[in-house]
Amino acid sequence: MSSPERERSRPWLGSRVWRTGLKLLLWLVVIGLLVVPLIRDLPLGDTTRAGILAWVLVGIGLYWLFTDLGYRPLLLFQLFFFSAAITLLTAKAALVSVGVHRGPILRRTAIWLLLLGAACAGVNVIIMFLELLRRGSRREK
Repeated sequence: MSSPERERSRPWLGSRVWRTGLKLLLWLVVIGLLVVPLIRDLPLGDTTRAGILAWVLVGIGLYWLFTDLGYRPLLLFQLFFFSAAITLLTAKAALVSVGVHRGPILRRTAIWLLLLGAACAGVNVIIMFLELLRRGSRREK
């Protein structure tokens, strides 16, 4: 079956990509508007707040991965960045618990890793919508 015939036989694919892109975008908006301010208002230290955010992002990344929301390579990079951030934040918390209060580089690096993971999530949403537009332009030809 050629590519145009395959696309005509699967009209649900475009709507699936559209729904997936909207779901990813909705998740990012909810995190940005609800979860981050809620965590920021908790009476905890910076490391603990960043750790909670990292765990929430890992959970969401795993959900996206197992429900096939997005592109697998980007999701794996996203999970790698979030997991590395959790590791650094755990190391920072362990150091503080034994009395070593130096090492803000661990928290700063973890925050940069969280931002890189969030950028992967944003790129994932953008790619999903670009793929939808590309398929739409192919159908018109």
